[in-house]
Amino acid sequence: MGREVKRRRTFAIISHPDAGKSTMTEALALHARMISEAGAIHGKAGRKSTVSDWMEMEKARGISVSSTALQFNYTSEHDGPDDAPHVINLVDTPGHADFSEDTYRVLTAVDAAVMLIDAAKGLEPQTLKLFQVCRHRGIPVITVINKWDRPGQTPLELIDEITERIGLTPTPLYFPVGIAGDFRGLLDRRTGEYVHFTRTAGGAKVAPEEIMDADAAAAREGDEWTTALEESELLTEMGQDHDQELFLAGQTSPMIFASAMLNFGVRQLLETLVELAPAPEGRADVDGTVREVTEPFSAVVFKVQAGMDASHRDRLAYMRIVSGEFERGMVVTHAQTGKPFATKYAQAVFGRDRSTVDLAYPGDVVGLVNAMALAPGDTLFIDPKVQYPPIPSFAPEHFSALRVNTADKYKQFRKAMDQLDSEGVVQVLRNDLRGDASPVLAAVGPMQFEVVTARMKSEFGVATTIEPLGYSLARRTDADSAVELGRQRGVEVFTRTDGALLALFSDKWRLQYVEKEHPDLTLEPLVATAD
Repeated sequence: MGREVKRRRTFAIISHPDAGKSTMTEALALHARMISEAGAIHGKAGRKSTVSDWMEMEKARGISVSSTALQFNYTSEHDGPDDAPHVINLVDTPGHADFSEDTYRVLTAVDAAVMLIDAAKGLEPQTLKLFQVCRHRGIPVITVINKWDRPGQTPLELIDEITERIGLTPTPLYFPVGIAGDFRGLLDRRTGEYVHFTRTAGGAKVAPEEIMDADAAAAREGDEWTTALEESELLTEMGQDHDQELFLAGQTSPMIFASAMLNFGVRQLLETLVELAPAPEGRADVDGTVREVTEPFSAVVFKVQAGMDASHRDRLAYMRIVSGEFERGMVVTHAQTGKPFATKYAQAVFGRDRSTVDLAYPGDVVGLVNAMALAPGDTLFIDPKVQYPPIPSFAPEHFSALRVNTADKYKQFRKAMDQLDSEGVVQVLRNDLRGDASPVLAAVGPMQFEVVTARMKSEFGVATTIEPLGYSLARRTDADSAVELGRQRGVEVFTRTDGALLALFSDKWRLQYVEKEHPDLTLEPLVATAD
C-alpha cells in the first residue's frame, strides 16, 4: 500500500473570486487527458459551464458556489515506462467570497494548496484570509500567478507584495518571458531552458510547447529573454531559489506564472505538484495520537452535498481517506454514533459525473451515496477505533429569517431545512419566540442564503422568502446568561442545531455595552479558523 500512497497528491485550489479557479481546474484535467476540450472558452456569450460547476446557479453566474472533487491520473514527464501514473485528487473550492466556511472544510481534506493570484489585482482580501487558513493548518502552498496573458503588475512587484503582506517567500520555479499581457513563455530557473508556448483557438486545447536552450531563446526573444534572466539572477542573489524543507515548513512557496485560459504553464503546475507536493501522511486523532497511513481504514467526512442528481434526489458524503485501504461494500464504524455503516454505494466523482469505485487509498476522496447519517467532520473507521477532531466553523456575520411562502408546503419546508442544515450549507438557529416555522439562518456570507432559497425551490419545490435581520455578530453563551441577555435591547438568543446557545447582537457597540454592564454573563467568541 505504501506505493499507492506515494503516488497520490491531494490538493485544493484557493483564491479570490474571479482569479480563474474553475478555468484552472479544467486546464489541469485537459492536460491529464481526462477531457478533450476545456469547458471555459473566450467570450462570455460563448462560455460553457465548466465540468466542476454543476448547480444551475453556478452555470448562470459563471462562478463556483459549492466544492467539487475531481480525481484523475497523470503521468509525469520524469516517470519511466514501468512507473504507474500519479493519482491527482483535486478539490475545487467555492469561487465566491461568501463561501469561506465550505472552503475551510475542503482545506481539512487536502495535503497542499495552490494559491491562484490574478496578475493584475495581486493579493486580495479573500486570498489573504484563505492563506491564513492554510498557515493555521500547516498546509504548504504553491503560488500561481494567473492571467499573465493580460496586462498586470511586474513579476518582482508581485513577489514583493506576497513577501511583505503575508510573510511567505516566493521562490519562482518558472519565470515569465514577456511582460503581463505579452506572455511568450517561461524560463525554467532550474535548467536554464526556455519553454515557448503557442496559442490554440480559444485555449480549448493543450498549448504546444517548444523547449529551447538559452542561446536559442536569446536569439528568438532578445531583450525579453535577457530581462527574464537578469531578474531570475537577482532572485537567486536574494536567496529565492526553491528549498523543499522550507516549502514543507510553510516558509516559502514555489511560484509559477501561467494563463489557465490559454493553457500556458499548466503542465508546469502539474509537474510541480507531482514533484514537490507532499504525499498523504498520518493524522492526529482527538487525543493527539497519530493514525499512520498504513494502519487499518479510517476516513473523515468533509462535505455532504445533496441535489447533484435531480433524477435520483440522492445525498453524497465526501470522505477523505486518512489510513488503510478502502474496499467498496466494507462495513465500517461511524465514530460519532458507534453504529455500523455499509459502503455499498461508493463512487469516484468527476464534477457531476460519477463512477463506481471498488478500491481507494489514503489521500483519495470517495463519495458515499445516500449517507443520511453522516455530517461534515464525522469519522469512519475499521478497528482499532479512532475519532478525528471536529471541523471548526467560521463565526457567522450575516443572519436572516427564512419563511415558507405557502402553508401547504410546510412539511416539505421542514424536510428541506433539516437536509440543508445537516449538510452544513448554513447554520440554523431557533428559539421559542420565532418557532420552527421561521428559523434563523446564520452564514459567513449572504450568498449562502441565495443557495438555500435556490435549492429549496429546485429540489423540494418550496418557495421561500429571506428576511435579513439586524444582527452582525454572535457570541456563545449559556442557559444562566440567556435569561438576562433576552431582556437586552438589540440582543436575541437562539439554540443552534448542535445545542449551542448563541446570542446575536446588532453591532459591536451593543456587545460592548452589555459586556460592560453585565461582566458576569458568558459571552465567548465563536471559533474562527484564522486565529
